[in-house]
Amino acid sequence: MSRLLYESSVSFEGYLIIPFVYGKADNYEIYSYKLLSEIGQKSQFHKAENPAEIYGTSLSNIIDIAKEHIQKHSDFVSHGDSFQRRYTYHQNLIIVFQQDDKYFYDHYPPELLNNIAAPKLFKSEYECLTWIKQGLEMRHTRQRVR
Repeated sequence: MSRLLYESSVSFEGYLIIPFVYGKADNYEIYSYKLLSEIGQKSQFHKAENPAEIYGTSLSNIIDIAKEHIQKHSDFVSHGDSFQRRYTYHQNLIIVFQQDDKYFYDHYPPELLNNIAAPKLFKSEYECLTWIKQGLEMRHTRQRVR
């Protein structure tokens, strides 16, 4: 599997649809997707890979396939957008959440949907993002030096 295309992700009814290039056929890219659920492990589709088992020929095509599958088979529907504060930095996905006056985050690396966030609370979204960026910059610098 190639890296997850977080920059092309779409939030839809409580899910984050994350496309990726599944493979190539005759120099054409074949797309698949993974899902994150705002209710986490309580959803049957949290971290699922292509539960529709249908592949697409473009990013928009695979997003449409995922949306249709979610509409028909989702175990919950959300009308909010828990993924509205999502950012891509050095191909990592960062999702910032707010609860009362505290901020925290989920952090996913480019190839996996494994949350590697530190359990830390922040006073502002800016403080949260600055701390994450500093950590990713240090990691990115160390990898280039090797």
